[in-house]
Amino acid sequence: MKPEFPETAIVTGGASGIGAAIVAALEADGTDVEVLDLRDGFDVASAHDWESVTPADLVCLNAGVDLGDGDIRLLGDDAYRRIMGANVDGVVFGVRQLAGLMQRGSAFVVTASLAGLVPTAGDPIYTLTKHAVVGFVRAVAPQLEQRGIRINAVCPGFVDTPLVRGRLRQALEGAHFPLLTADEVAAAVLVAARSEDTGRAWVVQPGREPLQYRFHGVPGPRVPGAEGKAPPPLQ
Repeated sequence: MKPEFPETAIVTGGASGIGAAIVAALEADGTDVEVLDLRDGFDVASAHDWESVTPADLVCLNAGVDLGDGDIRLLGDDAYRRIMGANVDGVVFGVRQLAGLMQRGSAFVVTASLAGLVPTAGDPIYTLTKHAVVGFVRAVAPQLEQRGIRINAVCPGFVDTPLVRGRLRQALEGAHFPLLTADEVAAAVLVAARSEDTGRAWVVQPGREPLQYRFHGVPGPRVPGAEGKAPPPLQ
């Protein structure tokens, strides 16, 4: 990989929070960054909006929202569609549009969450979306790798952004639980972007270097002649 990687980048949700920190970190390294943000009229949940996007060396699919209320009984249709659109469609549409256009050696990094690795009872739908994108990253990686393109996810814990608010923020502060800064997450994004690995989920926690999450395998069959055998790849 060239030491100046990436020369060009796209960051969704780059106008604030983690996205703005990613933009700043990239620009500090001399990267030419294009920001795609709802504030500027770009909706990551719109397949039509993605049609005009051209490729870059690095595509950071970072845009996301939460519900602000985890009570499933109060989940409205519009709120459900909004979070699925931003958190899941925004990743799938971005990869679908750009995977056939990006050059060998390029990379995607998806901003997921620890909620994509463990259950977060306070917001089951946010957890659903982040599990979805972690699974998508792991499953789509082999076909992108055939084109010389890498894809990884970063899974930060609680980050000091406006998404951590209300009772959640009060509980974390009351327990003196450390929050990540957006800059720490941005640094992890660059680690994942420059790694030669693909299909990985990088855990980001306060005071730790980013590290790859180790997924435990599932038990195999117990049928004579096929004990522990993995299924064939499904193409």
